[in-house]
Amino acid sequence: MARRVYQDWKGSNTFLCGGRLIFGPNARSIFITISLIVIPLVMFCVFVARHLLHKLPAYNAGYAILVVAIAFTGHVLVLLMLTSAQDPGIIPRASHPPEEELSYDSSIMDSTPSYQIPRIKEVMANGVPVKVKYCDTCMLYRPPRCSHCSICNNCVEQFDHHCPWVGQCIGLRNYRYFFFFISSSAFLCIYVFAMCALYIKFLMDEDCPTVWMAIKESPASVILMIYCFISLWFVGGLTGFHSYLISTNQTTYENFRYRADNRLNVYDRGCLNNFHGVFCTKIKPSRNDFRAIVPNEPARPPPMLHPQDLEDDSGSFPRYKVQDDLSISADLLMISQRHNIDDFDLEMGGKSPSSIPNVASDSKFAAVLDSRLPEEKQAKNLNQGRGIERLGLSPEKSSSQ
Repeated sequence: MARRVYQDWKGSNTFLCGGRLIFGPNARSIFITISLIVIPLVMFCVFVARHLLHKLPAYNAGYAILVVAIAFTGHVLVLLMLTSAQDPGIIPRASHPPEEELSYDSSIMDSTPSYQIPRIKEVMANGVPVKVKYCDTCMLYRPPRCSHCSICNNCVEQFDHHCPWVGQCIGLRNYRYFFFFISSSAFLCIYVFAMCALYIKFLMDEDCPTVWMAIKESPASVILMIYCFISLWFVGGLTGFHSYLISTNQTTYENFRYRADNRLNVYDRGCLNNFHGVFCTKIKPSRNDFRAIVPNEPARPPPMLHPQDLEDDSGSFPRYKVQDDLSISADLLMISQRHNIDDFDLEMGGKSPSSIPNVASDSKFAAVLDSRLPEEKQAKNLNQGRGIERLGLSPEKSSSQ
């Protein structure tokens, strides 16, 4: 069965709905965030908004308080899912290091030379050279403003930070939704706090003349006011901080890492243009198709041997033609050396070759040579006989002389 990209994904992400939703490895923290939003809303609807339905009779304004609270909460939850459940701008990994950047390193003596990749190189960004680093995990040079998230184990384009409350990296593709999420949460806290304070005011005007009596009458309102006040410091502070980052076109990662270096911000295009780039530009499509089918790599065929490179006789281990030529040449050289020694003994008055026992012919080595080269020996003997006949000598005479 064909496998899809999300099934063989090398990052630490969690996929749901067949790869349609992508979360970070700590996606369970989303349930904590949802509970921190939904539980206070339920308390507000039951203990506060229900009693305000008839406090504002003009145009049924009391019902509007309840409807606005529920609609605002639903809006915040939708923004939370848009931030958490989509690709934040993950850059696909390379299958091999960039070959054009390989450099031959032979500087170390008495060691095997190897190929190395430069750790840093310069690229142009807005007409200014900036340095980019090589990522060993993703095997690519990170684009400007890109960083590798150690939690998700991915390189994220325009990486801002990894938010544990949404369980996802915040990058180029979901930063807009993240800002809307924290700002909407801040406004929801202000709204609930204001409505609880209004209910306390109504209680003091009717049956509870003092604040303490009003608190005893509706303790849930005070609890919600304290909770919204604490939450507002968190989400409201984040909203203000990210508003400053957007106005200067920075990311959280860049601000915390480079603010002490007093580096020139080459990405700042002015406050209005920076806000326009975040909120009014089209979000880039994802570079990853998580539901695509992983292509099967074709298997490499085994090395083919040509028929002329093998021996004619089929053995257990085929011999190459070059090996046969070398062995035949060696055997012919040994045979010619043996005949030269025999002729030298005859000229010096020694015994004829027929009277000398042929020890080599009785040995195993000679038997192997005779069995492997019968045709060469017969051709050599035939040529010797023809040469003697041309001289007018018989073999007996030549031997007697």
